[in-house]
Amino acid sequence: MRMATYASVATAITLIIAKLFAWFLTDSVSVLATLVDSSLDVLASILNMIAVHHALQPADREHRFGHGKAESLAGLGQSMFIAGSAGILLLQAINRLFKPEAMEQGMTVSLAVMLFSIVATLALMTFQNYVIRKTDSTAIKADALHYKTDLLVNGGVILALVLSMNGWYLSDPIIAIAIALFILHSAWGIVKESIDLLMDHELPDEEREKISALILNHPQARGLHDLRTRRSGTTVFVQLHLELDERLTLREAHEIADKLEHQIADLFDDAEVIIHEDPITHLPLKS
Repeated sequence: MRMATYASVATAITLIIAKLFAWFLTDSVSVLATLVDSSLDVLASILNMIAVHHALQPADREHRFGHGKAESLAGLGQSMFIAGSAGILLLQAINRLFKPEAMEQGMTVSLAVMLFSIVATLALMTFQNYVIRKTDSTAIKADALHYKTDLLVNGGVILALVLSMNGWYLSDPIIAIAIALFILHSAWGIVKESIDLLMDHELPDEEREKISALILNHPQARGLHDLRTRRSGTTVFVQLHLELDERLTLREAHEIADKLEHQIADLFDDAEVIIHEDPITHLPLKS
């Protein structure tokens, strides 16, 4: 996770330098759009790097459940950066829509910069997706969403440059506006996921169903209730009441619950599971 944040910051800085050069040559608002986006990506990625470092710290006396929610706070911060970049871009693009300008210089260099940006972004996303598969990190997923957006942004800029080279000057601000709206849409997705995690939203239904099925498949389990789940950073927390025959000894009930706790934990990369045993009256089998 730490290496993914370092790679993100390094990639964003490299792209800023390349896009700044292309914008000076063309004065394209589409190029400006992706420059602004990459500039704020640096700030967001630095915030992400700090948050991930904090989130990976072990639990302590003041934070018994760990520091995983630092990732969600970083996600909210990133969404603010993204929404801000979209607002600036919309203003620039609307102004250019009413005052279109021809772009006659630096078009070839700018196209090369955009192609380089796509290649660099794809390389970073490949590494990020590997980290996400290993950790399911919210912060890395939010950062990867940035760069997924960047791929579409860079593709849109290439289209705008090509159309402008052929006299379609309005394509530049129109595509920039479309990019800004897409960035706002992406920001909302990050906000929603971050708020869900901060508010201890339940795990998806399919994951809760897996937990229930695992419990009910145990031959001595008579049922379960009060299943509660949440995620904090990379850690999943599961709590439930397990219904067992009242004739079992305390040791037997504990051994069953302990075994099920380990089996549930194995469903996730990082999980803490607490099972409370509830005795139920033994019901004789019907003849």
